[in-house]
Amino acid sequence: MKAAYRFAIVVIAAAIAIALFAIRPHSDESQAADAGNARAQLAAVSPAARHDVDYALLDARLAKLMERPTMVGLAVGVVENGRITFLKGYGETLAGSGEPVTPETVFRWASVSKGVAATMVTKLAEEGKVELDAPIATYRTTLRLPDGAEHRATVADLLSHRLGIYHNAYDERLESGEDPKLIRQQHATLSLVCQPGTCWNYENVAYDAASEIVEHETGETYQDALARTLFSPLGMDSASATREGIMSAKSWARPHSVGRREVELNDAYYRVPAAGGVNSDIKDLAVWMLAQMGRMPGVISPNVINAMHASIVKTPGERSRLRNFRERLNTAWYGFGWRSYDYAGHHLIGHRGGVNGYRSLILFDPKKKSGVVALWNSNTSQPGGLEFEVMDMVYKLPFRDWLQVDTGSAPGPTPVTEEVNSGNGTAG
Repeated sequence: MKAAYRFAIVVIAAAIAIALFAIRPHSDESQAADAGNARAQLAAVSPAARHDVDYALLDARLAKLMERPTMVGLAVGVVENGRITFLKGYGETLAGSGEPVTPETVFRWASVSKGVAATMVTKLAEEGKVELDAPIATYRTTLRLPDGAEHRATVADLLSHRLGIYHNAYDERLESGEDPKLIRQQHATLSLVCQPGTCWNYENVAYDAASEIVEHETGETYQDALARTLFSPLGMDSASATREGIMSAKSWARPHSVGRREVELNDAYYRVPAAGGVNSDIKDLAVWMLAQMGRMPGVISPNVINAMHASIVKTPGERSRLRNFRERLNTAWYGFGWRSYDYAGHHLIGHRGGVNGYRSLILFDPKKKSGVVALWNSNTSQPGGLEFEVMDMVYKLPFRDWLQVDTGSAPGPTPVTEEVNSGNGTAG
């Protein structure tokens, strides 16, 4: 009898264990499904969230912009109140092809990629794998600075462009095909223009030491680390950080000169992916903006966002570069891979980018959780006025023809300086 009783207990215990074993994966699967459904809902266009932006006017002005001879293709996304409210493509993926740009057409982000690298490194810091105040040399990157300054310049200095060297150092060597790892080593032959952490100069080759930090601390390639840590959890299925990634897309925008001539898809800035290597369609760039607004805290936490978006160093030259908008654009700062602005008394976060044949922008108000993203495939800066026209609608400010498309208006000021360093350059 006792043996039978013990056997019954064992059977019951085994049954409970089997049930628990069966339930747990189901629970995990349910949680994953719930998370996926939440992401899908957040990524869907929500007309109900439309409140401040005049979308009929916006669409008409973008259609007018596309009549300009410098334009080939354009994709635009708008977010209001933390929801995507507008996604639309205009023009062609290749001039004269008839293949339309859609919200699924993949473009290059260029220097908007810097915010991805900063997010990745700051997440590693949150996990205790990286110390932002530690010297860059701690993480065995190939970056060597004059006078051994890599032992003084910190990871925070790297992400905020305060390395003490002149701006865009050796970009031309990258563009001529040299190995970026060797170029970073040769930064040691430069002269410091200031001590690390005391002045601001925008970098590309040096900034890509961030990708080496990511690879060193994760044991993965930079592309794989981004996919596992950011792109996949955010549901950014079109996002990649390689030349092959954009070329394998079902629909991808070919690069063009300002004269609508197709140009080579150069790999220079794919070889410094932290500085300019990310690709995606406009939907995924809008999702990325939502995540930076704090809408996906399970992937990008408030602590990471606050650290990256902090106004660390003033960048007075930015007002000169965006001189067309000085009426409302005031102080500009840089944080970790992100710019911030005082625009008509409102605090904005954003970045611009450009590589040969592509331009990009992202700009948003983190409090209102409203903003705009755009990608286009020609070497013109004219669509840059879009971000301020959208934000003027959000803030209900008097209209300004920032896009400079009204034929009846008085001639506007000189166009915004191109955000490139040379024919293949990148800047932000």
